[in-house]
Amino acid sequence: MILLRRLLGDVLRRQRQRQGRTLREVSSSARVSLGYLSEVERGQKEASSELLAAICDALDVRMSEVMRAVSDELSLAELAASAAATEPVPPMRPMFNPVTVSSVTGVPEERVTIKAPAEAVDVVAA
Repeated sequence: MILLRRLLGDVLRRQRQRQGRTLREVSSSARVSLGYLSEVERGQKEASSELLAAICDALDVRMSEVMRAVSDELSLAELAASAAATEPVPPMRPMFNPVTVSSVTGVPEERVTIKAPAEAVDVVAA
């Protein structure tokens, strides 16, 4: 599942890192706690529109630019998820080699009799 808060956090973190700024600097400028800003960047907390505006102001970036970047990443993530869902599933390989009755018992398969509770059943080789 694609989470918008994670995409938003990634965009905000990259913007901050491009500017060479620390979480402490941006949190101080935005007047938000360092821990909360960290959680927003890691996609663990949803940013309100007021908080997002404060972070964008602190980063000196337009909110529309941040949202456009988030929208672009969301489109790519949706395409990737759609492609993964339509990929053919590769056939399963056997996890073991098949074993024949004769390889275990040493008796030719046409002569093996499996005894059921009520009657004997002859197994015929195909």
